[in-house]
Amino acid sequence: MKIATAAYPLDVLTSWAQYEDKLASWVAGAAQYGAKLLVFPEYGAMELATLAGLDVAADLEASLFAVSDRLPDADVLHQKLAAEYGVHIVAASGPAATATRPVNRARLITPDGKIGVQDKQIMTRFEREVWHVIGGNALQVFDTTIGKIGILICYDSEFPLLGRALAECDIIAVPSVTESMAGYWRVRIGSMARALENQCITAMSSCVGPADWSDALGLSYGAGGIFCPPDVGFPPTGVLAAADINVPGWTYAEVDLAQIARVRADGVVLNRAHWQDQAGRDAAAINVSLM
Repeated sequence: MKIATAAYPLDVLTSWAQYEDKLASWVAGAAQYGAKLLVFPEYGAMELATLAGLDVAADLEASLFAVSDRLPDADVLHQKLAAEYGVHIVAASGPAATATRPVNRARLITPDGKIGVQDKQIMTRFEREVWHVIGGNALQVFDTTIGKIGILICYDSEFPLLGRALAECDIIAVPSVTESMAGYWRVRIGSMARALENQCITAMSSCVGPADWSDALGLSYGAGGIFCPPDVGFPPTGVLAAADINVPGWTYAEVDLAQIARVRADGVVLNRAHWQDQAGRDAAAINVSLM
């Protein structure tokens, strides 16, 4: 099976038709290349705020709700494209209004129109201190025709216990947006670590380039990447594919889920099975003075 992860530039949209054409072009391109799972990035949906005008897009609070209002229509468009091309799509995440504050919501859309919803769990400092976006629903394992899929949105990928909650997944999608190379590497290292621990595939997507119309996004650094356990049948680097920084487009990799099952059962190491051996050894370390 082929996975495609996006390095996705955000645009100023002047009409809904422009967004339809853009998304259709991206999905068609990946499907033409044979991809069956397409992963768009965190907050890629923020470009929808520009449909309400640049003054709204530039306003941190107003932009949250402008995008939230558009997500249902965006989901319908993703359903249409997923059905047309026979692909699963992790739609670009965006703010979704709740009874209190917005959450950061990604959606997994299947070719037969089903939608799985996954909210970000742990907020970055900007999200919690400035934007007041909150954590949402519990982590989900989506059982699909192409395998068991989970989603860790950006910062979530940096927390081992969140990754462990998705230990049943064959593939963990990691939609991201990062404002620096340090941020990109934090998420990439987190994605690679989760692939190592769970002996699974992780698929990282990124927003790339400028979005000067948004105080929330500004300039993003990132790339597509698809990672694996460095074990039998996989590259020793743990990297199936990694694109150059800030080059828009898809990154592709062929993924053998049967090999994931074999490594989990009889790999050189058994990180996933041996995780439980940490129990009783994970208390605070004893302080020993050698002074």
